[in-house]
Amino acid sequence: MDQPPKQKKRKVKKTFQSRIIGNKRYRILRLFFIKERNFLRLLLFLFIIAGVFYPYPKIAMWVGFAFAGYSAIANDSIQTIGTFLSSNADRKWWQLWLFIAGIFALTATYSWVTYGGDVSFERLTKTPAFAQAPESFAFLQLAAPLILLLLTRLRMPVSTTFLLLSTFSADSSGIIGMTQKSLSGYFVAFFTAIFVWYVAARLITAIVSADMKYYNIWRIAQWVISGILWSVWIMQDAANIAVFLPRSLNFWQFFAFVSYIFFGLGILFYLRGDKIQKVITEKSDVTDVRGATIIDLVYATILYVFKNLSNIPMSTTWVFIGLLGGRELSMTLSKSYSKKNNITSTLRLIGKDILFAFIGMVVSILLAIAVNPVIQREIIELFTN
Repeated sequence: MDQPPKQKKRKVKKTFQSRIIGNKRYRILRLFFIKERNFLRLLLFLFIIAGVFYPYPKIAMWVGFAFAGYSAIANDSIQTIGTFLSSNADRKWWQLWLFIAGIFALTATYSWVTYGGDVSFERLTKTPAFAQAPESFAFLQLAAPLILLLLTRLRMPVSTTFLLLSTFSADSSGIIGMTQKSLSGYFVAFFTAIFVWYVAARLITAIVSADMKYYNIWRIAQWVISGILWSVWIMQDAANIAVFLPRSLNFWQFFAFVSYIFFGLGILFYLRGDKIQKVITEKSDVTDVRGATIIDLVYATILYVFKNLSNIPMSTTWVFIGLLGGRELSMTLSKSYSKKNNITSTLRLIGKDILFAFIGMVVSILLAIAVNPVIQREIIELFTN
């Protein structure tokens, strides 16, 4: 006789808990829309701009470039200059900006001069799927950078390479090649980080815990290594921005390309990395100049190896989250680190970064399918044969 009331109580309790969770999610969503209403209004306006100008290729390529230029730099800033920003919080923003923007200008100029007007270090011209500059644009190709901008606002470290390049791939081979190289980069970075921060744990702990007597030397070392890392990153990811433009830029086109990114970096540094910077600051010991220098050195080495491996574009985001994930896991498992997260928190951090990067990959592939009739035909043939 007592059984039915008990079942009823449990059911009521479960329903009540579901309502609490549902209401909490609703409040979070409502809070986001209220807090970010100005940003969302701006984003809506930019979507309208994309809709107005995409039928006019000569205008659309610069509109797309403008969208991609800021959104790609804003999202990928965490990889190359995120640790630089975190460990130099005491410096004036314009000092950091001039240093990083100056390296961008020099690196882009080297590519433009060396490769006959190509600013992508042949990442586009030597990859058949991207060798041909677009002669017309679809709305979703111009909208892709805006979607990236929204995901960046949500602090998702998604891959700009997948999200921006996939919609321009002439066939599925370009997407498959990028996916294979990017996932390889993730696992190489993950296990390299485990080796470096676990096997060499005592040495790294001694370095980071050492007396700050040589702090200025560490500061100089970090600026040099950060500059090298930033330059190597440009060699990999400039293709994400330049994909909208002709494969060979004349002087005035190149001047517009460099100037826009130069001053866009100024906005980013003024905002101190904006929302996406939290992906860096939630990790262990990245605000210390010594720890940040070691991260940048390992990351720059991995990117340089993959740069010389092939001309196929790759997601540096996947490499970066692999590096941070392997590092966090090593610091959790090793007894040499006193300041660390527990294993559950560490796995949650790693899983969250992978999930967001995977979401970006899925969204980019769906956009590519929606935009590209060649890929649509390939998928139909795959399932019909």
